[in-house]
Amino acid sequence: MTLGITKAFHEPAGLLYHGAAVLYSVAGYALGWLGLFHPAWWVNVLAVLVLGHAMTIAAYLVHECGHNTIFRSNRANAALGRLLGWITGSCYSTFEDTRYAHFRHHVDNDDVVWFMYSDFFDRYPRLVRLIEVLEWAFIPAHEFLMHGLGMISAFVIPQRSGQRIRQAVVIALRVGLFLLILVFAPLAALGYVIAYMLMMHALRFMDAQQHDYDSYPSLYDDLPSRFGGRETELAHTFSNPLSWKHEWINWLTLNFGWHSAHHVRPTVPWYRLRDYYLENVSDDPGSVIPFRAQWHMYWRHRVYRVTHSGGPYDDIQHVTGEAFLAAGRGGKLYGGNAASFLTPF
Repeated sequence: MTLGITKAFHEPAGLLYHGAAVLYSVAGYALGWLGLFHPAWWVNVLAVLVLGHAMTIAAYLVHECGHNTIFRSNRANAALGRLLGWITGSCYSTFEDTRYAHFRHHVDNDDVVWFMYSDFFDRYPRLVRLIEVLEWAFIPAHEFLMHGLGMISAFVIPQRSGQRIRQAVVIALRVGLFLLILVFAPLAALGYVIAYMLMMHALRFMDAQQHDYDSYPSLYDDLPSRFGGRETELAHTFSNPLSWKHEWINWLTLNFGWHSAHHVRPTVPWYRLRDYYLENVSDDPGSVIPFRAQWHMYWRHRVYRVTHSGGPYDDIQHVTGEAFLAAGRGGKLYGGNAASFLTPF
């Protein structure tokens, strides 16, 4: 029986590693929600943390499903990805859209998008100011904008107009249920919002310094590659592990910080990325952006990150390659925004 289950996984070890991650994300999501309704405040606080991290792990598992690293069957990966999409809130878009946009990111070696938020911000300066104020208050407003657009993407993206009925049903179910909770258990609803913000922060923290390019509106347009596609992919990809020394700490984000290893070989499952990085990318700690610099950049530059301007290092925000790595290690990058694989547009 166990052997048969093992064969269903991309690798035999996947039964243990992927299985544990899926169990944690699903159980943590369920227990987190239960904890939000508990009368004790300390249980509520613990529930928020568990729920936020469970959704974060679920998000990285969606990424694994997109690369078919969990099961041998593409259909099984897609089915799990769709299920986890309901946990992460990415279910407003189809799993196929999520996977397609992310594959384009790898193949084109670019941040392939439909929605250019920089152009949008140019038209609405007051909105930008509001987002900056909220970001200053540690509310990931820029991410809320992107996730909000994702909720109605079928109604604003012409190429997805055929999904409008499906998306309307998802909106009715999720928003309707949230409103019920908001009315009858407002503290639980608040706890969920905080947990969701924790997930947003975690995903954006890891994404922020992993590439040296900005958005490119080529998701549905046949535009030429800006950087030569796969041939130059590694030159524009950087790693930011939570810890170089302690492997287990990186499991908090399913090793997503070993990003260069993932781009060298996207089919390597999360639990082997660190070893793959050391063997095939570099064994030099100087090849990554250390956690201390990441932490400094993420919080110190949170307002500048919205428009990539207004801070002390505006003149180096468009450097690439080794200069980008040096700026990151020196804590001088503002970081990317709104580049999550959960918002595929």
